[in-house]
Amino acid sequence: MRGGYMGKILFVNLTTSKIWEEELSQKLQQEFLGGYGIGARILYSRMKPHVDPLGPENLFGIVTGPLTGTPAITGNRWVAVAKSPLTHTWGDANCGGTFGPALKRSGYDAIFVEGQAESPVYIYIEDGQVEIRDASEAWGKETWEAEAILKKDHGGTKPEAALIGPGGEKLSLISAVMNDEGRAAGRSGLGAVMGSKKLKAIVAGGSQPIPVARPAEMKKVRQNANKQMIKRDIWKFMSKYGTTGITGGSAISGDSPVRNWGGVGVKDFPHAEPIGKGLVDNYKEKSYGCWQCPIACGAIVEVKEGPYKVRGHKPEYETTGGFGTLLLNNNPESIIYLNDLCNRAGLDVISVAGTVGFAIECLEHGILTQEDVNGLELSWGNHEAIVHLVRDIVDRRGIGNLLADGVKVASEKLGERSEPFAIHVHGQELPMHDPRLSPGYATTYMLDATPGRHTQGGSHIIEEGATHPYLGITELIADKYNYTGKGKKHKIMSNYIHTVNAAGICLFGDFCSTPEDLAQFLTEAIGEEFTAERLLTIGERIAAIRTAFNVREGILPMEIKVPNRMIGMPPQTEGPLQDVTIDLKTQNEDYLREMGWDLKTGAPTVESLIRLGLTDVADDIS
Repeated sequence: MRGGYMGKILFVNLTTSKIWEEELSQKLQQEFLGGYGIGARILYSRMKPHVDPLGPENLFGIVTGPLTGTPAITGNRWVAVAKSPLTHTWGDANCGGTFGPALKRSGYDAIFVEGQAESPVYIYIEDGQVEIRDASEAWGKETWEAEAILKKDHGGTKPEAALIGPGGEKLSLISAVMNDEGRAAGRSGLGAVMGSKKLKAIVAGGSQPIPVARPAEMKKVRQNANKQMIKRDIWKFMSKYGTTGITGGSAISGDSPVRNWGGVGVKDFPHAEPIGKGLVDNYKEKSYGCWQCPIACGAIVEVKEGPYKVRGHKPEYETTGGFGTLLLNNNPESIIYLNDLCNRAGLDVISVAGTVGFAIECLEHGILTQEDVNGLELSWGNHEAIVHLVRDIVDRRGIGNLLADGVKVASEKLGERSEPFAIHVHGQELPMHDPRLSPGYATTYMLDATPGRHTQGGSHIIEEGATHPYLGITELIADKYNYTGKGKKHKIMSNYIHTVNAAGICLFGDFCSTPEDLAQFLTEAIGEEFTAERLLTIGERIAAIRTAFNVREGILPMEIKVPNRMIGMPPQTEGPLQDVTIDLKTQNEDYLREMGWDLKTGAPTVESLIRLGLTDVADDIS
């Protein structure tokens, strides 16, 4: 028996209302595994280049992995895919929660949506039965309220929803796809793709069993992995604090950018603990986990009184870093409120925070005026003004309308004087991890097919002192600021992370376990042997086709520009990152050489594509 897959892909055309399903071939499973691997292969094959990301020809997909809904640790992930309206590159966004397993239980490994509806709709799936239904009651509603409306009165199974909020409806280029009232597939602006199709949600549920080839062996792998995991300090930390707990240390170490990437934590923001561990200690009501997750890094927090009275999901590190260290705001209650505000609107917290930082600097330098911001006293650390501005962004009101499409669009409208303060890579605001501390991030932010993504790459793990003998990394990096000699390790980790994301598990689950565990889970779930070599080959193929998608669009990785602050130009004059300037060209070439890709353009070579079995892709970009 072959397991891990339901074996079917659902397709829906919202223009014609046509609904059909296709077999998920074993070839596609074996070559691309799942998640954005299968998503990239399908979009590359079925979409023409240069389509309008907000037009009917853009194909929007949600894809699970073979471990989604299985006993694998953190086997709950799903990935949204489309051409990104934010970057005009390949776009994907990863999320956990409950929706991924529910989609598989409804009978499908993936759903792809094309066309555009004339009025708001949602797609309802239950045990292989699919309908396009009217969503007018939910349209215009915040995500929490809309989710409750869409999930009620739907048969005997408990459905789950992946949906957009007002941000996606208003085509904000920094909008997210949400589930579980506060879990976000946040990056790439894919909420706007759903909004352009007038697709409020995909609601899925069912009772179909998710096949596992060797369930008894799978159970043993999980039991053993659990025993080892709970001994690890990282599991203990994540279970108590989640990612929020690293905020204080990250502000001091230089990991978390400060003052819109222009400041130094030890000087400008030495008191970050109230928005890190302090936030969890003082406001956590209860912990929770995604579907069958033993880490349970999430939590519900509550501010019981005052202007920020709210009960909602705990802000994670990217939120506390973005609305905290990046903006010099150490008021935890305002950050809890801002997190909830963005979740309800369906906006990417990283991009919103980065856009606020951009606006503050533009006001400081006279590029924006007090009249432009309607007299708002917008300044570093002024949490009342920050909250006010984010409300304007949510509502596309006043200056918020300019900022609701992110810093690149806003900077283009404000002119070249604003460019030094627009911290983005090819349109995507940068996450809260500074390459000046972990230089491998710089190569990932620039060369990965989804620019500016901290959940790709993985070389920072090795730069911070880890090894992975199973994957072939047996030696520590002696000097992370030596920009040659790291390329092979970067290649291994980048390809491995692609496989993690395609398998349907969470990166935190991977951090708390081992690559051997992933190989064993895949082996027992699917019923075919997975080795380190197979994992890395699949990851390399996924990397190639994602990047080829961009090359076919006319976007060459080595021509992408990065902000000077990101690489230390000029370098900081004090603090832990003093005098660091990244030699990005050398580091990039070292990685590309190991990948066998073109050093000048950053594109996969014809030889590398043919070696990976992507002969049609080689023909396209040769």
